[in-house]
Amino acid sequence: MRTARLRTVHPVLWAGWAALAAGAVLCVLGWYGVSGEHWAERQLPYLASCTVPGAALIVAGAVLLTHGRGALAAARVEELYGLLVAAEPAGTEDSGTAATAPLAVSGDLLMVPGGTLWHRADCPLVSGKVEAVPVDAKVLASGELGPCPICEPVEETD
Repeated sequence: MRTARLRTVHPVLWAGWAALAAGAVLCVLGWYGVSGEHWAERQLPYLASCTVPGAALIVAGAVLLTHGRGALAAARVEELYGLLVAAEPAGTEDSGTAATAPLAVSGDLLMVPGGTLWHRADCPLVSGKVEAVPVDAKVLASGELGPCPICEPVEETD
């Protein structure tokens, strides 16, 4: 998969480098021709035939290199995404129960001040956050907070 995409990107990069080199050669030839002429009317042909096309080739080469490197980066991102999507968690091929299990199983309930959800303590949304505080029973009873859809906490009734 990777080599097929890279093969289509490399010609663009090579064309960019070739355009840059050809443009640089034309600009040097134009400069050399202009510098050898004393009269302006004799310098114009060198400008028209070498320097202006050389500058255009340098710009085209820069555009091709930018496009080629962007395409190369996009191909690498797509490859990594394909590897990420293709990876299956261990043990899911025989049963689909692992996909429906909650991510967190702790019995401690936490909330973030100003938030709208309450979570289990090991929920990925609040684990490691120093601002997470234990849920007050009054806040739970008032209905101001809703259960987190990620960790699916269960309200404890005492």
